[in-house]
Amino acid sequence: MSDEATGLTPVRMQFLGRIIGTVSNVFTNPYRVREVQLSDYRSKVKMKQEGRVMLYRDTSSQVWDCVLIMPNNPVMALRLFQVSSEEDAANWFPQYALKLRPFYEILRPPLKPETLQPIVDCLRNHPDWSSAHIAVDTGLRDCLKHNHVLSQMNVRDAQGQTPLHLACERGETGCVRELLEECQARTDIRDKNGDTPMHCAAKQDSAVIVEVLCSQMCAGVNELNHAGETPLHVACRLGKTEAARALMGGGARCDTIGGVGYPIHTAMKYSARGCAEAILAADLNQLQAEDPMYGGTPLHWAKTAEMSRLLLDHDCSMNYLSKTGESPLHILTNRGRYEAAMTLLVHGADPNIKGQNGNTALHLAMKLDHMDLIKALIVFGADVEVHNDLGETPGLIAARTSKGPNRKVLLKMLQCVGVERCGPPSPDFPTPVTNRPLPLSIGINELIHAAAAISAMSRGHAEVDGLRTSKKMDRLLCLDGGGIKGLVLIQMLIALEKEAGRPVRELFDWVAGTSTGGILALAVTHGKSMEYLRCLYFRMKDRVFKGSRPYESAPLEDFLKQEFGENTKMTEVQHPKVMVTSVLADRHPGELHIFRNYDAPTIPRDPPYASTATFRPLTTPQGWEDEDVLIVGYTQEPVRKRRKVTDEEQVVWRAARSSGAAPTYFRPMGRFLDGGLLANNPTLDAMTEIHQYNKSLKAQGRGDEVCLVVFWVTGKNLRRCR
Repeated sequence: MSDEATGLTPVRMQFLGRIIGTVSNVFTNPYRVREVQLSDYRSKVKMKQEGRVMLYRDTSSQVWDCVLIMPNNPVMALRLFQVSSEEDAANWFPQYALKLRPFYEILRPPLKPETLQPIVDCLRNHPDWSSAHIAVDTGLRDCLKHNHVLSQMNVRDAQGQTPLHLACERGETGCVRELLEECQARTDIRDKNGDTPMHCAAKQDSAVIVEVLCSQMCAGVNELNHAGETPLHVACRLGKTEAARALMGGGARCDTIGGVGYPIHTAMKYSARGCAEAILAADLNQLQAEDPMYGGTPLHWAKTAEMSRLLLDHDCSMNYLSKTGESPLHILTNRGRYEAAMTLLVHGADPNIKGQNGNTALHLAMKLDHMDLIKALIVFGADVEVHNDLGETPGLIAARTSKGPNRKVLLKMLQCVGVERCGPPSPDFPTPVTNRPLPLSIGINELIHAAAAISAMSRGHAEVDGLRTSKKMDRLLCLDGGGIKGLVLIQMLIALEKEAGRPVRELFDWVAGTSTGGILALAVTHGKSMEYLRCLYFRMKDRVFKGSRPYESAPLEDFLKQEFGENTKMTEVQHPKVMVTSVLADRHPGELHIFRNYDAPTIPRDPPYASTATFRPLTTPQGWEDEDVLIVGYTQEPVRKRRKVTDEEQVVWRAARSSGAAPTYFRPMGRFLDGGLLANNPTLDAMTEIHQYNKSLKAQGRGDEVCLVVFWVTGKNLRRCR
């Protein structure tokens, strides 16, 4: 019959085979401990006897039995092994007789096979171990007090390990205490790898054994083994955070240099975040510790985005060059570690630092043909025309080394960012014609060139192409909403600054923004650079937009507090004047609200509601319960003391949070919702505000007219047409 007919598939056959093998081993294993009748050995020849261990020979079947006699039982004995080889019997009998003596003398009778089996298995598997090693491995701590075991307390096995090494490596806390306190085991003995017991304890997840060793003034807490590692290095290599903390609490030094470097370098190399945090908490100077071989800082040794971010959060130097002339960004790029490289870039690492042979990170990315890294470096401002020491530009390297499908995409991408030619002319990419007619539509190039006029206007008098006017005109910048697409605004502002040669803050008198544009407007007003804001937005993406919508508001609020300050007021910065839009949603219809850093226009206006209307807010306002709501902000006072919060008292981060409280994305900020609900394009509202502001100042002769309005948008989502 076939296997299918009997129902025995190959998997079942293998399973049955393993069961049969296990059962057969149980009954045929010659080293299995068994209870036997002493009467069975009357006809056999006693060959040897040491203590209570005897070796018998059966002349009829030519087998040798090793038997342990039990004085309290004259009828039964324990057979330790039964072998058919005289050589095996001669080799194992002395081992059994010598090493089992402490156990059968200490262990309480009656001895059972299941008690002795682990001991004899350990003896056979580790013939170089002493009785002390076996007692530690089997956890028989009572046997450690036997005189014979005490005499072997510092004996080494074939690997040079003492019983204390073994107890530390096995994580046997009770045995470690017994060996140190009762048996006086030495702590300064090294094994063949140069490891002390402390090195072995550093490999454990728990800190208890390290603490026990340190409490006994254990030697070796700062000793180097043959691999150039202290116990702290070992803990960092294996990621044993608790052991690392216990070692430093017991006197381990963070500035002991090893084969690779300091312990912090080992922690970074093996991505042991907990160990790195413990080291930095103990000694912040390790942040800039240089390894002896390459002169690299811990950031040079970081491999992952998480480890890089840990160091950057402690304000480590991002652009430090090692002895080999490499920055951390060079190393990450050279190894193709995109995520970690992006972490450096979004924290402001300079992509144009030159390293070995004058290469920037972009040169290295071109050699690797790593498209993601190339794109990231270009986005973060890498110079596509810079030459290395060999006179090579990144584009030239790309033309020489890029192969396969990436080549065409890469060369076309370089042309898009302004590289006219990367290599010799080819049919696919002819040399661009410089005298081609200008496009009919206005593109980004035209906008950038127009910035030259804006730069001229930033002087005391308006001056464009030699035209000088005696009256100063105000300039207005408007930034619309769009969430993370605010990066588009930032890129355009970076291009504007580059052409104008001045910060955006100095180019405009008024800045208005909605939602993400409002956050940018406040950042511009407070003097933050565009490059910093670009990095800021990437970091905000990672920290704030986690999980699914609606997102938690706390990370966004903490982020805004960190950037603008928890108590920074709107009026602390007077120039340029800033307008941030939001919507008061506790009424129907909702009403536009503007956060300002200047006095609001004071002009007579009609109330927004009829005098006979009964107004009941949907939620309790945090200001006076009247209709003059345009300057109502927040208050932390009790409800009974509600009052207006003036612009002088309004904190910046709350204004930014209120403007960006987009429904379905974040919870409302009190009674405020995202300004994009009513003024996603804040241009008309800003111009109206300026008109009213100037109208209120006309009587004083201080009104200024707006001569230029620059409005940039985040863009429109592209949709495929079906």
